[in-house]
Amino acid sequence: MKPTNPLVNPMLTDLYQLTMAYAYWKSNRHNVPAVFDLFFRKCPFQGEFAIFAGLEEVLKFVANYKFTPENIEYLKTIMPGCDPEFFDWLSQLDCSEVKIYAIPEGSLVFPREPLIRVEGPLAICQLLETSLLNLVNFASLLTTNAVRFRLAAGDKTTLLEFGLRRAQGPDGALSASKYAVMGGFDGTSNVEAGEIFGMPVKGTHAHAFVQSYTGPQDLKTHNLKDSKGTEFNFVNVVHKYRSELGWTNTNIGELIAFIAYAQAWPNGFLALVDTYDTMNSGVKNFLLVALALNELGYKPIGIRLDSGDLAYLSKKCRVLFGEIAKKYNIKYFKNLAITASNDITVDALQSMKSQGHEINAFGIGTHLATCKEQPAFGGVFKLVEIDGWPRIKKSEDAVKITIPGRKNTYRLYRLEDGAYLDLLTMADEEAPLHHQKTLCQHPFDPNKKIWLTPYAVEPLNQLMWDGQLTKDGEKELARSLMEKRDLVKSQIERLRPDYLRFTNPTPYKVAVSQKLYNYIQQLMKETTIVPEVK
Repeated sequence: MKPTNPLVNPMLTDLYQLTMAYAYWKSNRHNVPAVFDLFFRKCPFQGEFAIFAGLEEVLKFVANYKFTPENIEYLKTIMPGCDPEFFDWLSQLDCSEVKIYAIPEGSLVFPREPLIRVEGPLAICQLLETSLLNLVNFASLLTTNAVRFRLAAGDKTTLLEFGLRRAQGPDGALSASKYAVMGGFDGTSNVEAGEIFGMPVKGTHAHAFVQSYTGPQDLKTHNLKDSKGTEFNFVNVVHKYRSELGWTNTNIGELIAFIAYAQAWPNGFLALVDTYDTMNSGVKNFLLVALALNELGYKPIGIRLDSGDLAYLSKKCRVLFGEIAKKYNIKYFKNLAITASNDITVDALQSMKSQGHEINAFGIGTHLATCKEQPAFGGVFKLVEIDGWPRIKKSEDAVKITIPGRKNTYRLYRLEDGAYLDLLTMADEEAPLHHQKTLCQHPFDPNKKIWLTPYAVEPLNQLMWDGQLTKDGEKELARSLMEKRDLVKSQIERLRPDYLRFTNPTPYKVAVSQKLYNYIQQLMKETTIVPEVK
Protein backbone atom coordinates (compact mmCIF):
# COMPACT_ATOMS: atom_id res chain seq x y z
CA MET A 1 0.00 0.00 0.00
CA LYS A 2 3.00 2.34 -0.01
CA PRO A 3 3.57 4.57 -3.06
CA THR A 4 6.25 3.17 -5.38
CA ASN A 5 8.32 6.33 -4.94
CA PRO A 6 8.84 7.55 -1.34
CA LEU A 7 8.94 11.11 -2.68
CA VAL A 8 5.19 10.78 -3.23
CA ASN A 9 3.89 12.25 0.02
CA PRO A 10 1.89 15.34 1.09
CA MET A 11 4.94 17.56 0.60
CA LEU A 12 4.92 16.79 -3.14
CA THR A 13 2.70 19.79 -3.82
CA ASP A 14 2.78 23.43 -4.86
CA LEU A 15 3.07 26.07 -2.16
CA TYR A 16 -0.13 27.75 -3.29
CA GLN A 17 -2.10 24.66 -2.28
CA LEU A 18 -0.90 25.21 1.29
CA THR A 19 -1.50 28.95 1.24
CA MET A 20 -5.07 28.31 0.03
CA ALA A 21 -5.53 25.68 2.73
CA TYR A 22 -4.47 28.23 5.35
CA ALA A 23 -6.86 30.82 3.94
CA TYR A 24 -9.71 28.25 3.96
CA TRP A 25 -8.82 27.36 7.55
CA LYS A 26 -8.51 31.00 8.59
CA SER A 27 -12.00 31.78 7.26
CA ASN A 28 -13.42 28.54 8.73
CA ARG A 29 -14.27 27.14 5.28
CA HIS A 30 -11.80 24.26 5.33
CA ASN A 31 -14.52 21.71 6.14
CA VAL A 32 -17.10 22.92 3.60
CA PRO A 33 -18.10 19.93 1.37
CA ALA A 34 -16.51 20.21 -2.07
CA VAL A 35 -16.27 18.22 -5.29
CA PHE A 36 -13.35 18.39 -7.74
CA ASP A 37 -12.97 16.72 -11.15
CA LEU A 38 -9.66 15.58 -12.62
CA PHE A 39 -10.00 15.54 -16.42
CA PHE A 40 -8.24 16.65 -19.59
CA ARG A 41 -9.35 19.00 -22.32
CA LYS A 42 -7.64 17.66 -25.44
CA CYS A 43 -6.29 14.25 -26.48
CA PRO A 44 -2.50 14.00 -26.76
CA PHE A 45 -0.40 13.37 -29.89
CA GLN A 46 -3.05 14.94 -32.18
CA GLY A 47 -5.12 11.82 -31.65
CA GLU A 48 -8.68 11.22 -30.50
CA PHE A 49 -8.17 8.93 -27.50
CA ALA A 50 -6.14 8.57 -24.33
CA ILE A 51 -5.52 5.82 -21.78
CA PHE A 52 -6.10 6.57 -18.10
CA ALA A 53 -3.19 5.49 -15.91
CA GLY A 54 -1.76 6.28 -12.49
CA LEU A 55 -4.80 5.33 -10.38
CA GLU A 56 -2.93 2.67 -8.40
CA GLU A 57 -0.39 5.25 -7.26
CA VAL A 58 -3.18 7.73 -6.46
CA LEU A 59 -4.90 5.25 -4.15
CA LYS A 60 -1.63 4.40 -2.42
CA PHE A 61 -0.89 8.10 -1.96
CA VAL A 62 -4.31 8.83 -0.47
CA ALA A 63 -4.08 5.81 1.84
CA ASN A 64 -0.77 7.10 3.25
CA TYR A 65 -1.56 10.82 3.35
CA LYS A 66 0.03 12.20 6.51
CA PHE A 67 2.39 15.10 7.26
CA THR A 68 5.32 14.05 9.44
CA PRO A 69 6.60 16.16 12.36
CA GLU A 70 9.62 17.01 10.19
CA ASN A 71 7.29 18.17 7.41
CA ILE A 72 5.42 20.43 9.81
CA GLU A 73 8.62 21.99 11.15
CA TYR A 74 9.78 22.78 7.63
CA LEU A 75 6.40 24.27 6.67
CA LYS A 76 6.64 26.62 9.63
CA THR A 77 9.86 28.05 8.15
CA ILE A 78 8.33 28.79 4.72
CA MET A 79 4.94 29.95 6.03
CA PRO A 80 5.90 32.41 8.77
CA GLY A 81 3.09 34.29 10.44
CA CYS A 82 0.56 31.45 10.28
CA ASP A 83 -1.38 30.71 13.45
CA PRO A 84 0.24 27.80 15.33
CA GLU A 85 -3.16 26.09 15.50
CA PHE A 86 -3.11 25.74 11.71
CA PHE A 87 -0.05 23.50 11.90
CA ASP A 88 -1.73 21.47 14.66
CA TRP A 89 -4.69 20.96 12.30
CA LEU A 90 -2.37 20.12 9.40
CA SER A 91 -0.48 17.53 11.45
CA GLN A 92 -3.74 15.62 12.09
CA LEU A 93 -4.92 15.76 8.48
CA ASP A 94 -5.62 12.57 6.51
CA CYS A 95 -8.04 11.35 3.84
CA SER A 96 -10.52 9.62 6.16
CA GLU A 97 -13.29 12.02 5.06
CA VAL A 98 -12.48 11.89 1.35
CA LYS A 99 -14.31 9.94 -1.37
CA ILE A 100 -12.68 9.09 -4.68
CA TYR A 101 -14.62 7.92 -7.70
CA ALA A 102 -12.53 6.86 -10.69
CA ILE A 103 -12.55 5.12 -14.03
CA PRO A 104 -10.57 1.83 -13.85
CA GLU A 105 -6.89 2.17 -14.73
CA GLY A 106 -6.15 1.13 -18.29
CA SER A 107 -9.46 2.43 -19.65
CA LEU A 108 -9.95 4.45 -22.80
CA VAL A 109 -10.86 8.01 -21.84
CA PHE A 110 -11.81 11.16 -23.65
CA PRO A 111 -11.85 14.94 -23.09
CA ARG A 112 -14.05 16.56 -20.41
CA GLU A 113 -15.07 13.35 -18.64
CA PRO A 114 -13.95 13.01 -15.01
CA LEU A 115 -11.15 10.46 -14.73
CA ILE A 116 -11.22 10.99 -10.97
CA ARG A 117 -13.88 12.72 -8.85
CA VAL A 118 -12.73 13.83 -5.41
CA GLU A 119 -15.32 14.62 -2.73
CA GLY A 120 -14.70 15.79 0.82
CA PRO A 121 -13.75 18.77 2.96
CA LEU A 122 -12.62 21.66 0.79
CA ALA A 123 -9.09 22.08 2.18
CA ILE A 124 -7.97 18.46 1.99
CA CYS A 125 -9.43 18.06 -1.52
CA GLN A 126 -7.55 21.18 -2.58
CA LEU A 127 -4.32 19.84 -1.09
CA LEU A 128 -4.60 16.69 -3.22
CA GLU A 129 -4.63 18.58 -6.54
CA THR A 130 -0.96 18.84 -7.49
CA SER A 131 -0.03 15.36 -6.33
CA LEU A 132 -2.90 13.69 -8.17
CA LEU A 133 -2.10 15.55 -11.38
CA ASN A 134 1.56 14.58 -11.05
CA LEU A 135 0.63 10.91 -10.63
CA VAL A 136 -1.89 10.83 -13.47
CA ASN A 137 -0.54 13.15 -16.18
CA PHE A 138 2.72 11.44 -17.12
CA ALA A 139 1.31 7.96 -16.51
CA SER A 140 -1.59 8.59 -18.90
CA LEU A 141 0.64 10.30 -21.47
CA LEU A 142 3.19 7.47 -21.49
CA THR A 143 0.57 4.71 -21.65
CA THR A 144 -1.17 6.47 -24.53
CA ASN A 145 2.16 6.86 -26.31
CA ALA A 146 2.90 3.16 -25.84
CA VAL A 147 -0.46 2.26 -27.38
CA ARG A 148 0.41 4.40 -30.41
CA PHE A 149 3.66 2.49 -30.88
CA ARG A 150 1.76 -0.79 -30.54
CA LEU A 151 -0.81 0.28 -33.13
CA ALA A 152 1.97 1.31 -35.51
CA ALA A 153 3.95 -1.90 -35.04
CA GLY A 154 1.02 -4.33 -35.13
CA ASP A 155 0.11 -7.14 -32.75
CA LYS A 156 2.69 -9.69 -33.90
CA THR A 157 5.80 -7.58 -33.34
CA THR A 158 7.63 -7.63 -30.01
CA LEU A 159 8.10 -4.18 -28.47
CA LEU A 160 10.70 -3.53 -25.77
CA GLU A 161 11.10 -0.35 -23.73
CA PHE A 162 14.74 0.85 -23.89
CA GLY A 163 14.35 4.37 -22.49
CA LEU A 164 16.19 4.21 -19.14
CA ARG A 165 19.26 6.21 -20.17
CA ARG A 166 17.23 8.97 -21.85
CA ALA A 167 14.34 9.28 -19.39
CA GLN A 168 13.79 12.29 -17.14
CA GLY A 169 15.47 10.98 -14.01
CA PRO A 170 14.99 7.73 -12.09
CA ASP A 171 11.25 8.12 -11.50
CA GLY A 172 10.67 9.08 -15.13
CA ALA A 173 12.51 5.93 -16.16
CA LEU A 174 10.60 3.61 -13.81
CA SER A 175 7.29 5.17 -14.81
CA ALA A 176 8.20 4.82 -18.48
CA SER A 177 8.93 1.11 -18.03
CA LYS A 178 5.75 0.45 -16.04
CA TYR A 179 3.33 2.35 -18.25
CA ALA A 180 4.94 1.22 -21.51
CA VAL A 181 4.12 -2.37 -20.56
CA MET A 182 0.60 -1.32 -19.52
CA GLY A 183 0.22 0.23 -22.97
CA GLY A 184 1.17 -2.97 -24.78
CA PHE A 185 4.95 -3.34 -24.67
CA ASP A 186 6.34 -6.82 -24.02
CA GLY A 187 9.22 -5.97 -21.71
CA THR A 188 11.91 -3.51 -20.69
CA SER A 189 15.67 -3.22 -20.39
CA ASN A 190 15.21 -1.63 -16.93
CA VAL A 191 16.29 -4.15 -14.29
CA GLU A 192 14.83 -2.23 -11.35
CA ALA A 193 11.48 -1.95 -13.10
CA GLY A 194 11.55 -5.71 -13.59
CA GLU A 195 12.16 -6.25 -9.90
CA ILE A 196 9.52 -3.77 -8.69
CA PHE A 197 6.74 -4.45 -11.18
CA GLY A 198 7.41 -8.07 -12.14
CA MET A 199 7.72 -7.37 -15.85
CA PRO A 200 9.94 -9.22 -18.36
CA VAL A 201 13.48 -7.82 -18.65
CA LYS A 202 15.39 -8.10 -21.93
CA GLY A 203 18.82 -7.07 -23.17
CA THR A 204 21.98 -8.17 -24.99
CA HIS A 205 25.25 -6.20 -25.19
CA ALA A 206 26.54 -2.81 -26.36
CA HIS A 207 29.09 -1.71 -28.94
CA ALA A 208 31.62 -1.29 -26.13
CA PHE A 209 31.60 -5.04 -25.56
CA VAL A 210 32.53 -5.68 -29.19
CA GLN A 211 35.15 -2.94 -29.21
CA SER A 212 36.82 -4.30 -26.09
CA TYR A 213 38.06 -7.43 -27.92
CA THR A 214 40.88 -7.32 -30.45
CA GLY A 215 41.92 -10.94 -30.97
CA PRO A 216 42.06 -14.52 -29.61
CA GLN A 217 44.46 -13.45 -26.86
CA ASP A 218 41.55 -11.70 -25.14
CA LEU A 219 39.75 -15.00 -24.51
CA LYS A 220 40.22 -16.67 -21.13
CA THR A 221 39.58 -20.06 -22.75
CA HIS A 222 38.93 -21.37 -26.23
CA ASN A 223 36.62 -24.08 -24.92
CA LEU A 224 32.89 -24.46 -24.37
CA LYS A 225 30.93 -27.43 -23.04
CA ASP A 226 28.18 -28.65 -25.33
CA SER A 227 24.57 -28.97 -24.16
CA LYS A 228 25.35 -32.43 -22.74
CA GLY A 229 28.44 -31.34 -20.80
CA THR A 230 31.25 -32.48 -23.11
CA GLU A 231 33.99 -29.86 -23.58
CA PHE A 232 35.01 -28.75 -27.09
CA ASN A 233 37.46 -26.24 -28.53
CA PHE A 234 34.77 -23.76 -29.46
CA VAL A 235 37.12 -21.39 -31.31
CA ASN A 236 38.18 -24.22 -33.64
CA VAL A 237 34.53 -25.04 -34.40
CA VAL A 238 33.88 -21.38 -35.29
CA HIS A 239 36.96 -21.24 -37.53
CA LYS A 240 35.87 -24.42 -39.28
CA TYR A 241 32.74 -22.66 -40.50
CA ARG A 242 34.72 -19.54 -41.29
CA SER A 243 36.90 -21.54 -43.67
CA GLU A 244 33.97 -23.45 -45.19
CA LEU A 245 32.09 -20.24 -45.96
CA GLY A 246 35.16 -18.25 -46.98
CA TRP A 247 34.31 -15.42 -44.62
CA THR A 248 37.91 -14.77 -43.65
CA ASN A 249 37.84 -10.99 -44.02
CA THR A 250 35.39 -10.23 -41.21
CA ASN A 251 36.61 -8.17 -38.27
CA ILE A 252 38.49 -10.57 -35.99
CA GLY A 253 37.97 -8.53 -32.82
CA GLU A 254 34.22 -8.60 -33.40
CA LEU A 255 34.32 -12.35 -34.03
CA ILE A 256 36.22 -12.94 -30.78
CA ALA A 257 33.75 -10.71 -28.92
CA PHE A 258 30.87 -12.82 -30.23
CA ILE A 259 32.69 -16.00 -29.21
CA ALA A 260 33.19 -14.61 -25.70
CA TYR A 261 29.54 -13.63 -25.44
CA ALA A 262 28.43 -17.04 -26.66
CA GLN A 263 30.67 -18.72 -24.09
CA ALA A 264 28.93 -16.67 -21.39
CA TRP A 265 25.42 -17.04 -22.81
CA PRO A 266 25.22 -20.15 -25.00
CA ASN A 267 21.44 -20.39 -24.50
CA GLY A 268 20.84 -16.68 -25.03
CA PHE A 269 23.12 -15.63 -27.87
CA LEU A 270 21.83 -12.43 -29.49
CA ALA A 271 24.52 -10.22 -31.01
CA LEU A 272 24.69 -6.52 -31.88
CA VAL A 273 26.05 -6.63 -35.44
CA ASP A 274 26.63 -3.03 -36.59
CA THR A 275 29.79 -2.04 -34.70
CA TYR A 276 31.98 -2.13 -37.82
CA ASP A 277 30.08 -3.24 -40.93
CA THR A 278 26.67 -4.87 -40.63
CA MET A 279 26.55 -7.01 -43.76
CA ASN A 280 30.25 -7.56 -44.49
CA SER A 281 31.27 -8.38 -40.94
CA GLY A 282 28.66 -8.30 -38.18
CA VAL A 283 26.01 -10.64 -39.54
CA LYS A 284 28.60 -13.05 -40.93
CA ASN A 285 30.45 -13.20 -37.61
CA PHE A 286 27.17 -13.81 -35.83
CA LEU A 287 26.33 -16.69 -38.16
CA LEU A 288 29.75 -18.30 -37.68
CA VAL A 289 29.27 -18.36 -33.93
CA ALA A 290 25.61 -19.37 -34.30
CA LEU A 291 26.57 -22.37 -36.46
CA ALA A 292 29.15 -23.43 -33.87
CA LEU A 293 26.60 -23.13 -31.07
CA ASN A 294 24.10 -25.17 -33.06
CA GLU A 295 26.70 -27.91 -33.55
CA LEU A 296 27.16 -28.04 -29.77
CA GLY A 297 23.43 -28.42 -29.19
CA TYR A 298 22.44 -24.82 -28.46
CA LYS A 299 19.94 -22.57 -30.26
CA PRO A 300 21.17 -19.04 -30.97
CA ILE A 301 18.50 -16.33 -30.74
CA GLY A 302 19.40 -13.73 -33.38
CA ILE A 303 20.81 -10.26 -33.99
CA ARG A 304 20.19 -6.61 -33.13
CA LEU A 305 20.46 -3.80 -35.68
CA ASP A 306 21.13 -0.34 -34.26
CA SER A 307 21.87 1.84 -37.29
CA GLY A 308 21.37 2.21 -41.00
CA ASP A 309 18.31 1.49 -43.12
CA LEU A 310 16.69 -0.95 -40.73
CA ALA A 311 13.99 -2.27 -43.07
CA TYR A 312 16.48 -2.85 -45.90
CA LEU A 313 19.12 -4.43 -43.67
CA SER A 314 16.58 -6.72 -42.02
CA LYS A 315 15.55 -8.08 -45.40
CA LYS A 316 19.18 -8.62 -46.43
CA CYS A 317 19.85 -10.42 -43.14
CA ARG A 318 16.78 -12.63 -43.56
CA VAL A 319 17.93 -13.66 -47.03
CA LEU A 320 21.36 -14.60 -45.63
CA PHE A 321 19.75 -16.52 -42.77
CA GLY A 322 17.73 -18.46 -45.33
CA GLU A 323 20.80 -19.28 -47.41
CA ILE A 324 22.67 -20.64 -44.38
CA ALA A 325 19.58 -22.57 -43.23
CA LYS A 326 19.40 -24.24 -46.64
CA LYS A 327 23.15 -24.88 -46.96
CA TYR A 328 23.41 -26.61 -43.58
CA ASN A 329 19.83 -27.93 -43.41
CA ILE A 330 19.11 -26.04 -40.18
CA LYS A 331 15.49 -25.01 -40.74
CA TYR A 332 15.11 -22.69 -37.74
CA PHE A 333 18.02 -20.49 -38.91
CA LYS A 334 15.81 -18.81 -41.49
CA ASN A 335 13.62 -17.59 -38.63
CA LEU A 336 16.37 -16.27 -36.36
CA ALA A 337 15.19 -13.16 -34.55
CA ILE A 338 16.01 -9.69 -35.82
CA THR A 339 15.69 -6.90 -33.26
CA ALA A 340 16.03 -3.24 -34.23
CA SER A 341 16.66 -0.08 -32.25
CA ASN A 342 17.96 3.46 -33.01
CA ASP A 343 15.68 6.37 -32.03
CA ILE A 344 12.63 4.71 -33.53
CA THR A 345 9.49 6.84 -33.83
CA VAL A 346 5.87 6.01 -34.55
CA ASP A 347 6.35 7.43 -38.06
CA ALA A 348 9.40 5.20 -38.58
CA LEU A 349 7.41 2.12 -37.57
CA GLN A 350 4.64 3.02 -40.00
CA SER A 351 7.16 3.64 -42.76
CA MET A 352 8.91 0.33 -42.21
CA LYS A 353 5.59 -1.48 -42.17
CA SER A 354 4.65 0.07 -45.52
CA GLN A 355 8.06 -0.86 -47.01
CA GLY A 356 7.99 -4.36 -45.64
CA HIS A 357 10.64 -5.57 -43.21
CA GLU A 358 11.84 -8.71 -41.45
CA ILE A 359 12.16 -7.28 -37.94
CA ASN A 360 10.69 -9.36 -35.12
CA ALA A 361 11.24 -6.92 -32.27
CA PHE A 362 11.85 -3.22 -31.76
CA GLY A 363 13.65 -1.58 -28.87
CA ILE A 364 12.04 1.84 -28.38
CA GLY A 365 13.84 4.36 -26.19
CA THR A 366 13.90 8.15 -26.43
CA HIS A 367 10.67 8.79 -28.31
CA LEU A 368 8.70 6.53 -26.00
CA ALA A 369 10.15 7.28 -22.57
CA THR A 370 10.39 11.05 -23.01
CA CYS A 371 7.17 11.36 -25.05
CA LYS A 372 9.27 13.56 -27.31
CA GLU A 373 6.41 14.29 -29.70
CA GLN A 374 4.32 15.77 -26.87
CA PRO A 375 6.03 16.01 -23.48
CA ALA A 376 3.00 16.86 -21.32
CA PHE A 377 -0.56 15.62 -20.78
CA GLY A 378 -3.09 18.38 -20.19
CA GLY A 379 -4.85 17.01 -17.12
CA VAL A 380 -6.49 19.60 -14.87
CA PHE A 381 -8.22 19.56 -11.46
CA LYS A 382 -11.25 21.84 -11.18
CA LEU A 383 -13.83 22.65 -8.54
CA VAL A 384 -17.29 21.61 -9.79
CA GLU A 385 -19.38 21.82 -6.62
CA ILE A 386 -19.14 23.61 -3.25
CA ASP A 387 -21.47 23.06 -0.31
CA GLY A 388 -24.01 21.37 -2.59
CA TRP A 389 -23.94 24.13 -5.23
CA PRO A 390 -22.50 23.29 -8.67
CA ARG A 391 -19.76 25.62 -9.90
CA ILE A 392 -18.73 26.44 -13.45
CA LYS A 393 -15.59 28.03 -14.85
CA LYS A 394 -16.33 30.16 -17.89
CA SER A 395 -13.86 31.19 -20.56
CA GLU A 396 -13.78 32.88 -23.95
CA ASP A 397 -11.98 29.71 -25.02
CA ALA A 398 -14.79 27.14 -25.17
CA VAL A 399 -12.47 24.21 -24.47
CA LYS A 400 -11.75 25.68 -21.01
CA ILE A 401 -15.38 25.86 -19.88
CA THR A 402 -15.96 23.27 -17.18
CA ILE A 403 -18.97 20.98 -16.83
CA PRO A 404 -20.41 21.64 -13.36
CA GLY A 405 -21.64 19.38 -10.59
CA ARG A 406 -21.27 15.75 -9.53
CA LYS A 407 -21.47 13.63 -12.65
CA ASN A 408 -21.52 10.02 -13.72
CA THR A 409 -20.01 8.73 -16.96
CA TYR A 410 -21.45 5.95 -19.11
CA ARG A 411 -20.08 4.36 -22.28
CA LEU A 412 -22.78 3.60 -24.82
CA TYR A 413 -22.24 0.88 -27.42
CA ARG A 414 -23.74 0.20 -30.82
CA LEU A 415 -23.78 -3.37 -32.06
CA GLU A 416 -22.12 -2.51 -35.38
CA ASP A 417 -19.66 0.10 -34.06
CA GLY A 418 -18.60 -0.93 -30.58
CA ALA A 419 -18.04 2.05 -28.26
CA TYR A 420 -20.01 4.90 -29.84
CA LEU A 421 -20.06 7.76 -27.31
CA ASP A 422 -19.62 8.58 -23.63
CA LEU A 423 -22.51 10.22 -21.83
CA LEU A 424 -22.17 12.45 -18.77
CA THR A 425 -25.22 12.69 -16.50
CA MET A 426 -25.91 14.46 -13.25
CA ALA A 427 -25.18 12.18 -10.30
CA ASP A 428 -28.83 12.04 -9.23
CA GLU A 429 -30.10 10.98 -12.66
CA GLU A 430 -31.22 7.49 -13.59
CA ALA A 431 -28.59 5.61 -15.57
CA PRO A 432 -29.25 5.17 -19.30
CA LEU A 433 -30.53 1.70 -20.16
CA HIS A 434 -29.58 -0.61 -22.99
CA HIS A 435 -32.20 -0.92 -25.73
CA GLN A 436 -33.78 2.32 -24.50
CA LYS A 437 -33.71 5.51 -26.57
CA THR A 438 -31.49 8.13 -24.92
CA LEU A 439 -31.04 11.78 -25.87
CA CYS A 440 -27.34 12.68 -26.11
CA GLN A 441 -26.58 16.40 -26.27
CA HIS A 442 -23.38 18.31 -27.05
CA PRO A 443 -22.34 20.10 -23.82
CA PHE A 444 -22.54 23.61 -25.34
CA ASP A 445 -23.97 23.46 -28.87
CA PRO A 446 -27.81 23.19 -28.85
CA ASN A 447 -27.85 22.03 -32.48
CA LYS A 448 -25.70 18.96 -31.90
CA LYS A 449 -27.77 16.16 -30.41
CA ILE A 450 -28.85 12.62 -31.27
CA TRP A 451 -31.24 9.98 -30.03
CA LEU A 452 -29.25 6.80 -29.42
CA THR A 453 -30.56 3.36 -28.58
CA PRO A 454 -27.50 1.53 -27.22
CA TYR A 455 -27.24 -2.23 -27.22
CA ALA A 456 -25.04 -1.99 -24.11
CA VAL A 457 -24.34 0.61 -21.41
CA GLU A 458 -21.16 0.53 -19.30
CA PRO A 459 -20.94 2.65 -16.13
CA LEU A 460 -17.37 3.98 -15.86
CA ASN A 461 -17.18 5.66 -12.45
CA GLN A 462 -16.51 3.45 -9.45
CA LEU A 463 -16.19 4.41 -5.78
CA MET A 464 -12.57 3.44 -5.06
CA TRP A 465 -12.00 5.22 -1.74
CA ASP A 466 -14.47 6.17 1.00
CA GLY A 467 -12.23 7.05 3.92
CA GLN A 468 -10.61 3.70 3.22
CA LEU A 469 -10.37 1.38 0.26
CA THR A 470 -13.74 0.17 -0.96
CA LYS A 471 -14.30 -3.27 -2.50
CA ASP A 472 -13.80 -1.75 -5.95
CA GLY A 473 -10.65 -0.02 -4.69
CA GLU A 474 -9.30 -3.29 -3.34
CA LYS A 475 -10.02 -4.97 -6.67
CA GLU A 476 -8.24 -2.14 -8.47
CA LEU A 477 -5.09 -2.52 -6.36
CA ALA A 478 -5.21 -6.32 -6.73
CA ARG A 479 -5.09 -6.12 -10.53
CA SER A 480 -1.65 -6.97 -11.90
CA LEU A 481 0.20 -4.89 -14.47
CA MET A 482 -0.48 -7.55 -17.09
CA GLU A 483 -4.21 -7.53 -16.27
CA LYS A 484 -4.24 -3.78 -16.85
CA ARG A 485 -2.35 -4.37 -20.09
CA ASP A 486 -5.08 -6.79 -21.14
CA LEU A 487 -7.74 -4.19 -20.33
CA VAL A 488 -5.98 -1.63 -22.53
CA LYS A 489 -5.86 -4.14 -25.38
CA SER A 490 -9.53 -5.11 -25.04
CA GLN A 491 -10.61 -1.47 -24.91
CA ILE A 492 -8.65 -0.62 -28.05
CA GLU A 493 -10.20 -3.59 -29.85
CA ARG A 494 -13.69 -2.28 -29.03
CA LEU A 495 -13.05 1.10 -30.64
CA ARG A 496 -13.66 1.70 -34.33
CA PRO A 497 -10.44 1.89 -36.41
CA ASP A 498 -11.21 5.41 -37.63
CA TYR A 499 -10.94 6.70 -34.05
CA LEU A 500 -7.46 5.15 -33.78
CA ARG A 501 -5.89 6.15 -37.09
CA PHE A 502 -2.90 8.49 -37.04
CA THR A 503 -4.05 10.85 -39.80
CA ASN A 504 -7.33 12.74 -39.39
CA PRO A 505 -8.87 10.42 -36.79
CA THR A 506 -12.61 10.66 -36.22
CA PRO A 507 -13.40 12.60 -33.02
CA TYR A 508 -15.05 10.43 -30.37
CA LYS A 509 -18.24 11.98 -28.99
CA VAL A 510 -18.58 12.95 -25.34
CA ALA A 511 -22.16 14.07 -24.74
CA VAL A 512 -24.28 15.17 -21.79
CA SER A 513 -27.83 14.33 -20.79
CA GLN A 514 -30.58 16.84 -21.45
CA LYS A 515 -30.88 17.53 -17.73
CA LEU A 516 -27.16 18.28 -17.40
CA TYR A 517 -27.22 20.40 -20.57
CA ASN A 518 -30.08 22.50 -19.20
CA TYR A 519 -28.22 22.98 -15.94
CA ILE A 520 -25.07 24.08 -17.78
CA GLN A 521 -27.11 26.67 -19.68
CA GLN A 522 -28.75 27.91 -16.47
CA LEU A 523 -25.37 28.39 -14.77
CA MET A 524 -23.95 30.08 -17.86
CA LYS A 525 -26.77 32.64 -17.73
CA GLU A 526 -26.48 33.14 -13.98
CA THR A 527 -22.75 33.85 -14.21
CA THR A 528 -22.91 36.07 -17.29
CA ILE A 529 -21.92 39.66 -16.62
CA VAL A 530 -23.77 42.09 -18.86
CA PRO A 531 -21.49 45.07 -19.52
CA GLU A 532 -22.92 48.51 -18.98
CA VAL A 533 -21.98 51.14 -21.53
CA LYS A 534 -22.56 54.85 -20.75
